[in-house]
Amino acid sequence: MSKYTKQDIMRLVKEENVRFIRLQFTDLLGVIKNVEIPIGQLEKALDNKMMFDGSSIEGFVRIEESDMYLFPDLDTWVIFPWTSEKGKVARLICDIFSPDGTPFDGDPRGILKRVLKDMEDLGFTDFNIGPEPEFFLFKNDEKGEPTLELNDKGGYFDLAPTDLGENCRRDIVLELEDMGFEIEASHHEVAPGQHEIDFKYADAVSTCDNIQTFKLAVKTIARKHGLHATFMAKPLFGVNGSGMHANMSLFKDGENVFYDDKSETGLSETAMHFLAGILKHAQDFTAVTNPTVNSYKRLVPGYEAPCYVAWSMQNRSPLIRIPASRGISTRIEVRSVDPTANPYLAMAVLLAAGLDGIKNKLNAPKPIDRNIYVMDKDEREAEGIKDLPATLKEALVLLSKNEVLTKALGGHATEHFIEAKEIEWDMFRTQVHPWEREQYMSMY
Repeated sequence: MSKYTKQDIMRLVKEENVRFIRLQFTDLLGVIKNVEIPIGQLEKALDNKMMFDGSSIEGFVRIEESDMYLFPDLDTWVIFPWTSEKGKVARLICDIFSPDGTPFDGDPRGILKRVLKDMEDLGFTDFNIGPEPEFFLFKNDEKGEPTLELNDKGGYFDLAPTDLGENCRRDIVLELEDMGFEIEASHHEVAPGQHEIDFKYADAVSTCDNIQTFKLAVKTIARKHGLHATFMAKPLFGVNGSGMHANMSLFKDGENVFYDDKSETGLSETAMHFLAGILKHAQDFTAVTNPTVNSYKRLVPGYEAPCYVAWSMQNRSPLIRIPASRGISTRIEVRSVDPTANPYLAMAVLLAAGLDGIKNKLNAPKPIDRNIYVMDKDEREAEGIKDLPATLKEALVLLSKNEVLTKALGGHATEHFIEAKEIEWDMFRTQVHPWEREQYMSMY
């Protein structure tokens, strides 16, 4: 059931003095794109007749097949609370369709919907996700460019006066609540300048839409405070990086199928198969869940980010943790994902991996309840614990060979994603970095 009809939206535009509509979608690299239209074009947009040039979007299409249609999802109607001075700006998130009326293969939102269809074919009705995106706040200089100066010296759960980001974070929470978000927690994270805001779980597509809206809101409101918000995975050496833990559960007709009150752990067989699928494909989906060169600077021992493929009920060093709550809140938390990931693609590959575990009734290895960071390589090998890829290049090779994941992404997205990321890796690999000059200029 849709929350809004076309008539509702036409009425709200008049009542709320909305002057512009942003038709939003996400490119393959996870960047939000906008086609902004005046109100006069709204009816045309709501009739799915709005076109744009797909050849100008990263990973979409070549110039000779460039026309694409935007199909707005009316349920994503939101008026931005920070735009009211000269008439308001609202947005609708769109699905991308080809001129022949079929969903476009390279649309990340469409890719997630395809994998959700596979889930429904297996008899499940919902894939619910609760994300925990972290970000850093840096001061801007007088030109409005970001510096590396943090705006506080706070630590985990610190309060003012140490946590100077508190006012900015409070404003972000208030604006998000105005936009219909249900915020569950907001606090300072471990590193100075690092923050986390958690919002209530929702179905997969809504959650990914929310993550994209969240990033936009955080950056917009930080700028008003003279700050730059970054979701980069590891902006500073020697402190924790930013993750986006994904808490996942499968539902069938309102029941959480990961919960079984008769099992010793409270986890059902379905949950254990799903978990086994995630572990099996973890090394191979890392290119999608951790898609930048910089992502791999976060996945190193000692900073709370996982770098080993294992699971546990209480230990925070493995890739997967099972939070303590049971019943409807039973969930599997994947801790490797970082906020540079395209959320639609990341959740699509996580779901595809879990469903592969369910289809093939894969068995999960035993949990690892000791600190993996203090084990040496031989001990880890004896326990069957594999390492996550150490670089983007290594991760791309693994992804390209994984049939389950490349099938989930589809040929178009796989090819364009890997190509774009190989270019990124090559640019990094051939660049001369300050570290190299510090190490070698005087020595040699």
